[in-house]
Order: sequence, then structure tokens, then C-alpha cells
Amino acid sequence: MPQQSKPVSYGGQAVIEGVMFGGKHVNVTAVRRKDGEITYLEVPKQDKTWVMKLRRIPLLRGIVSIIDSSVKGSKHLNYSADAYADDELEPEEKAKQQEKQGTGWSLSMIIGVTAVAILSFLFGKIVLTLLPVVIEDFLFKNVFDNQFLHNVLEGVIKLILLLAYLWLISQTPMIKRLFQYHGAEHKVISAYEAGEELTPENVQKYSRLHYRCGSSFIMLTVIIGIFLYSVFTYDNLWERMGQRLLLLPVVLGISFELLKITNSLRDIPVLRYLGYPGLWLQLLTTKEPTNAQVEVSIASFNRMLELDAKLANVSTATEVPVATLDPVKG
Repeated sequence: MPQQSKPVSYGGQAVIEGVMFGGKHVNVTAVRRKDGEITYLEVPKQDKTWVMKLRRIPLLRGIVSIIDSSVKGSKHLNYSADAYADDELEPEEKAKQQEKQGTGWSLSMIIGVTAVAILSFLFGKIVLTLLPVVIEDFLFKNVFDNQFLHNVLEGVIKLILLLAYLWLISQTPMIKRLFQYHGAEHKVISAYEAGEELTPENVQKYSRLHYRCGSSFIMLTVIIGIFLYSVFTYDNLWERMGQRLLLLPVVLGISFELLKITNSLRDIPVLRYLGYPGLWLQLLTTKEPTNAQVEVSIASFNRMLELDAKLANVSTATEVPVATLDPVKG
């Protein structure tokens, strides 16, 4: 039987040798250590009032959610990276690292991770937005004058670059395992939404593809960009690049809203095909997980549900601890 009539739309992300899940009140990462133990990073959510208000505004809420997810996700990814590095250290070197770095998160560390996350996100989006413009202009500037066709070719080049990049990094062993954990995350969410008991055998029956994935969002930004850019004309390459930068927040906002719509329509036989391009991209960004990887994903999800239930009874944010860490370095 379903666990509730209207299940919460949970989401997550793959990290190094683990999975992070976000609940209503807490984000939890579970990581498989080298000795087989599963350790956790548990961070209660303490969203600012102004952030919560912005998340209610259509178009704008998409940009806020993306940046917020990048910041929070970077902290969990950093935890998993530290855990992986810690497992590779010799005992003597590990003791030195403990003395030098201590445990827990300092304010400077949190600010640093936040800054890097935002800058990395902005740099990636700007590069993927401007580089296709430059390439398309170089190759096809004097071939024809139809700006819509130029925009289509720009979108095609952007998609080719994206697919080539994803395929290339997926050939490395670490990224392949990361994509397996990505598949495990999707399978657990799908199994939960179907009301299944979360066991590796039950979870493995479900697809590694999921409508709400960020990969679907990326595909939508390419498609939306082609049509939105065609509303405006430009006279030269610099004006074209400037338009792309100015319209980037709009593209992100519209794509976020459309992703929500396609997800809500996925049970309608004809309209569900709107989400297929994003699912196709997930064929690259996810891989079939092992049972051991699914176990980690289930552990993360169950721990998130457990803490979510406890924190739901907390009346004020001040009663919630800033973070509960399983110290990687100690």
C-alpha cells in the first residue's frame, strides 16, 4: 500500500561513494567507507524567511532553488570527497590530518564551500551558454541570414558539447560509480513513490530514470533557449552574447516551471512524452547500480525519513542543531 496518499516529492543527488537525500526538514548523505561501514552527514534545513518567500514566486523560484541546491549539494559532495580521501590515507598520515584540521565545520569553511559552489555553477552555465554561440558564429555566420536557424544550430552545438562532455567523463571509473549512485538514488525515490518496501531487491525493479532529475532540467534549458532567443534580434556576435547572458535567468526560470509541469503531467498518456528528452539524457548521467550501492541509497533515504519525522515536531528553528556530522577526519 502507498505510504501516504500524496507523497512528498523527495529529491537527492549522487556523491562520491554515496547518496544525498533532501527532506522537508533535513538533508542526509550516506557514504560507504572502505571498511564497508556506512557513515552519515546530517544537516537540518534552516532556510531564511526571504529565501522561502522567493521560492513562492514563479520563474524566480527556479533560480533560487538551483543556486540553493548547488550550495547545499557542494557541502555534501565535499563531505563524501573528504571521506574518500580519508580512507586512502595511511594511519600515520590520518593522525597528522586530524591534528592539523580538527573536526567539524568552521564558519570560514562553510563560506568557502558556498562561494565555490556559486562560482562553479555560474561559470559552468556561462561557458555552456557562450561557447556554442562563438562556435556557431565561427562556422555558420556567412552561410545564411535566418537567425532562427542560427539559434537552432546554436542549440544543437550546445547539446553536442553537453553529450560529448558527459560521455567523456563517464568513461572514468570514479564518475561511472558516481552515475551508478545517481541511478540508485532514482530507483529508491521511484520505489518509495510506488509504495514499495525499500529493499535492494524491490528497488532494483525500478528504472534508473526519473522525471524530476536535474538532467531533465538541463535538456529543457537547451530547448527553451532556442525559442526564447528567437524572440530577440541581434546585429553582431557581442550583442548576441550579451543577450544570452541577460536572458540566462529567464531561460532557467522558464525551464524550472516547465519541468514542474511535465512532472505533473507524466501520468497523462500523450502529455507524458514532454518529459522524454530529459529522460534520454539520463541514459548518460545514470548507470545501473549494484545491490551494495542501492543499500547505501536506501540507508540515506531511511535516515532522512527518520530525522524528518523527528524534526517535524520542532517548533522553532533555533531548537534545531546547525549540523550533526559523522566526522570524516576523526
